Amino acid sequence: MSGLVTPQDAVAAVRSKLGQKWAEAVCAEFGIGDRTVFSVRLRPRVGTGKAVEKLGYTTWHGWHMQWRDFCDRLPAGVEVDRTAVTIRGVSGEFPAALNADLDGAAALPGDAEPPTVDLSRARELASALRSAGATLTPAMLRAVYGLPPHDVDVLINAVTWLRQHPDAGHWTLRQLPVPGMHTKWLDTHGALLRDVAGRDVRDEVRPRLTVMHLTYVDPGHAASGRRRHDAWTMGDVHDIAYQPRVVLVVENRDSRLWFPSVSDAIVVEGGGKAAAALLANVPWIRGANHVVYWGDIDADGYAILDHFRATLALPAPDGAPAKHVASILMEATDLYRYAPHGVNHDKAGRPIKPSQELLPHLTEDETIAYNTIATAGPTPFRRIEQEAIPLAHAVTQLLRISKAQGPDPSRRPHPSS
Repeated sequence: MSGLVTPQDAVAAVRSKLGQKWAEAVCAEFGIGDRTVFSVRLRPRVGTGKAVEKLGYTTWHGWHMQWRDFCDRLPAGVEVDRTAVTIRGVSGEFPAALNADLDGAAALPGDAEPPTVDLSRARELASALRSAGATLTPAMLRAVYGLPPHDVDVLINAVTWLRQHPDAGHWTLRQLPVPGMHTKWLDTHGALLRDVAGRDVRDEVRPRLTVMHLTYVDPGHAASGRRRHDAWTMGDVHDIAYQPRVVLVVENRDSRLWFPSVSDAIVVEGGGKAAAALLANVPWIRGANHVVYWGDIDADGYAILDHFRATLALPAPDGAPAKHVASILMEATDLYRYAPHGVNHDKAGRPIKPSQELLPHLTEDETIAYNTIATAGPTPFRRIEQEAIPLAHAVTQLLRISKAQGPDPSRRPHPSS
């Protein structure tokens, strides 16, 4: 390396620094943090006549001429610092560092890639956040800059609304009357709103009560002529018909509605990861001898099982002890047994994507099946839907578990989890 930085390389270096530090520089303009200067040394380790001689006078002269021409075209906000070098007994001032402020760094001429940030928009966002009373930091500014314009508007509206409403406990998360906010906006942007607003509205709102649909499959209950299908709401005065010894959580409504008879069992219709966390706090589910999950053989199914199992592995808020969750029809042998029902496209005809999510609470056999269908590499199929598996097969597996005296040790999470 010659130790001499050309104007083109210096511009490229400043542009790179601009991409890394633009948010800090914009925030500094609003009094947050120190002023940012984008600086590049132009001749590191070349500060003496001896060093110049080692490089070669022709090389030195050519480099100096490049910088002399470039300095004639410097935009406002950019300066070239010079320091003295004595060459053959003659002292002169030569370029030593290129320094630029935010606008100067963006305006530097050259063939380097243009800035990827729109400084005008960045400043407008910072100003809007400050005007709304939001917390402004470089990290938050970057996050907000990456939002589509509509989501930026909703975020500003939400910060303003929260400042006007110190108590959000009169609404559920889906009821918040923030202008422009759709009911699931906080599912994606809740953490960012927490950071910029300085409070987490998700912890303040009125909780959504757990409501689950269930089917009584105990043959004795069916013989009584009482209702087979029911709904249960957390905190209501309604009790279930009987305390189950076995609770089976399924994801598909048809699988619940038409599940065959199993003594002392109730089949509950789940609803993904969020519902799994809610089900974990239902007293009569915790009170069952066996809690079993059966979902689709796909990335989502295994993610729900992993989340459900992890949640019940912890004691409930009311002090109920941890609970082991078994699974049925979700192991590697099931994957191959029902392979003729495997599909690679969703209901809209789109290819089902692989998954890189780590699921540490699966058993060894479940992990083998998950890795097979979720791999980024080639695989015969990515999904076997629950409805494709005969319910009689599910009954056989459920009875094997329900007849056991306790949780089957072979189905505990793999030791590596």
